[in-house]
Amino acid sequence: MEESREDHDDGSVARVAAIDIAKASGMVCLRVPHDTIEGRRVQQVWTVASTTNAILELGDRLLCQGVQRVVMEATGSYWRPFFHLLEARGLECWLVNARDVKNVPGRPKTDKLDAVWLAKLAERGMVRASFVPPKPVRQLRDLTRTRTVFIQERTRHKHRVDKALQDAQIKLSDVVSDLFGLSGRAMLDALAAGERNPQALADLAKGSLVKKKPALAEVLTGQFEEHHGRLLGVLLGTVDHLTAQVRELDRLIADLMEQTTAPHDGTGTGPHTGDTGTSSACEGVTTRELAECLDSIPGIGPATAQIILAEIGLDMSRFPTPEHLVSWAKLCPRTIQSGAKNTAGPAGKGNPWLKGALGEAANAAARTNTFLGARYRRIVKRRGHAKALVAVARSILVITWHLINDPDARYQELGADWHQRHLNPARKTRDLVRQLQAALGHQVTLAPTTAA
Repeated sequence: MEESREDHDDGSVARVAAIDIAKASGMVCLRVPHDTIEGRRVQQVWTVASTTNAILELGDRLLCQGVQRVVMEATGSYWRPFFHLLEARGLECWLVNARDVKNVPGRPKTDKLDAVWLAKLAERGMVRASFVPPKPVRQLRDLTRTRTVFIQERTRHKHRVDKALQDAQIKLSDVVSDLFGLSGRAMLDALAAGERNPQALADLAKGSLVKKKPALAEVLTGQFEEHHGRLLGVLLGTVDHLTAQVRELDRLIADLMEQTTAPHDGTGTGPHTGDTGTSSACEGVTTRELAECLDSIPGIGPATAQIILAEIGLDMSRFPTPEHLVSWAKLCPRTIQSGAKNTAGPAGKGNPWLKGALGEAANAAARTNTFLGARYRRIVKRRGHAKALVAVARSILVITWHLINDPDARYQELGADWHQRHLNPARKTRDLVRQLQAALGHQVTLAPTTAA
């Protein structure tokens, strides 16, 4: 029999407010102790419009009631005005995942009942706050996410260009690996400008494509009409516009990262958080320098480093250990225990922006002759490609935690042969014997070597 002792502070809150948020309004439930009767609670429920003045008035009312915590569900982006305005008023705001505060099945579901249920959970300390980064990180996150969306949209329009060429029986992508490279873009611009001579288009080839001019002339012979030319011009203009917008976002991100300072206490022991909950900044440790530090990890480039910092923030005190960060990012399996049986369940969705960036970084690191590349090749043999990539992404995130937590730390490459150098000799011998017996059918007998 296992005994457990609960802490004296069980997380309960005496004066709490909960908000069930919709697009145009929010249902507020206030629960405070009764003035005269001990153990009794007073509950008030009312509707508040989601306008700035109404939310600020709500903040003043909650402050007058001595509310210690305001809890709200993460509903789309509608929670942002309530969270930021009430937080600016000096209230402690918690954003909770709707999955964690579902009402009891079988009970009626209304906005009022949802607000009351959320308030009861909050006053008993039965909810967990979601990670909401500070304002500079939120701004950086908006810019990096917008850039990612624009890059994805630009890629879709590039695919539409190839579809338009295929419709005109122009098989340029069969010979040119990158339609928007130097040679491919010159041919596309010429087609949109009215050039139809296949040989003249093939003469625009540069570099290694010069020796493929006969093949280019063949694939550029098709049924390209004026309709295709107008459509191609529109698509190319859209691609150029998105490229210009991506460059502008790159500039805005670089400026913001130069102005943002990572919160550290200046001792090299990680972030420092005072009693007020605000982090003191260490002069000279800018977000740009942190991104350059992350850029040293195999597979991570400047854009990926910016996305990672925007998604996990700059203060690792929110994640006491690397395992906390990995669990929050949903890069580790979920343990399911039933009786004496322990199984690993699905990891979960997690942050799609962060997991997408880490997946690209892991895919790039897997092709390198580094420790991370060797880790991928070691795991992929027995677990498959997908799980090996997740394992490498987890390793990258653990390294990232250490680099952000300690501004003086630097990434040190262990080498692709690290596993071989640290492998147990007995285990290595056993594995090699098994390979000889299973693959080649040899009967292996081992004998110790004698010194000469």
